[in-house]
Amino acid sequence: MLVIVIGFCYGLFIAPPEPGAVLGGMIPRFDGAQSVLLAASILGATVMPHAIYAHSSLARDRFGTERTYPLSRLIRATRVDVTIALTIAGSVNLVMLLVAASVLPGVAGTETIEGAHAAIENTLGTTASLMFAIALLASGLASTAVGAYAGSDIMGGLFRTRMKLLTRRLITIIPSIIVLAAGVDPTYALILSQVILSFGIPFALVPLVWLTSRKSLMGASVNARETTLLGWAIAAVIIALNVALVALETGIA
Repeated sequence: MLVIVIGFCYGLFIAPPEPGAVLGGMIPRFDGAQSVLLAASILGATVMPHAIYAHSSLARDRFGTERTYPLSRLIRATRVDVTIALTIAGSVNLVMLLVAASVLPGVAGTETIEGAHAAIENTLGTTASLMFAIALLASGLASTAVGAYAGSDIMGGLFRTRMKLLTRRLITIIPSIIVLAAGVDPTYALILSQVILSFGIPFALVPLVWLTSRKSLMGASVNARETTLLGWAIAAVIIALNVALVALETGIA
């Protein structure tokens, strides 16, 4: 995590954007289907539905029958853990957008990962481009690890079986290799994969909000009414974004 944060944030310290422009850019706005597509990909990359499953399994392990600490303390620790993780993920995505907005406008070829790397090297220097590449590699490895862990846990719950570590890694990596071998543009494949993750968020979030709002299931740890309402509101916004994206891409809207 530290490597990812330093690598992506390095360029921001070299070329900090104007504070006024940053505040103006915080206002949500869309400009056609492409901007909605990018918004969905950023949402998927930040939240990652498989991370919700992974955190759920971690909560299960922490809140098992043999607990060392009181349940209330473990819940608070998990809340802090998840909040920190999402804050860091969101901040890193924001920093990447700020760096791109500061140094890449008007530079040809920045619609690809290779082009963005070359533009960063030309604008900010070799060190910044190297830090960017290392952070990109580290984030890919981290996402693969989380995805493999979550997938293994989900399949273990569905099929009551545990896969070997090598098998899990192969199942996770082989689809990516097939996509690249087929000649699909890596940047487009990356964006599309994050959009697919965005479509998967409601399938993780809706059951999560519903289950944690049931007092018969959660007991004293049930969500507060305000938390449940906020959860349903967020789920509704994400679903609306996904529906809008489908409508725009299919020409319905």
